[in-house]
Amino acid sequence: MSITFLYWEECMSHEEALQRVRQVMAEENVLVPVQMVKVETWAQAEQLQFIGSPTILVNGKDIQPPPPGASFALTCRAYYLEDGRVSPLPSLELIRRALSAGRTDTATVVTEPQE
Repeated sequence: MSITFLYWEECMSHEEALQRVRQVMAEENVLVPVQMVKVETWAQAEQLQFIGSPTILVNGKDIQPPPPGASFALTCRAYYLEDGRVSPLPSLELIRRALSAGRTDTATVVTEPQE
């Protein structure tokens, strides 16, 4: 399993989101490193298909896939919670479901180092 955490430093929610990812990883006994990717330019956002900070990928898949036509940008991200509310942070349950799915995902993910 691979976990990639993409963030834009101007969005303060990325720190708490990373804490949530690490909390769920510990609870679910997921022992893989989190690849941190700091997105700093519009070109990088476009290249990485970054729709906002934070974006969390498990085996290369967004834990909450963006809607069709979503723009790539240096911006803060909104997550839709289970009760329909919008939040700058993914819920613990959303992260948990993504990690669980990542355990059973048999797709091979090839990643290149990010600067």
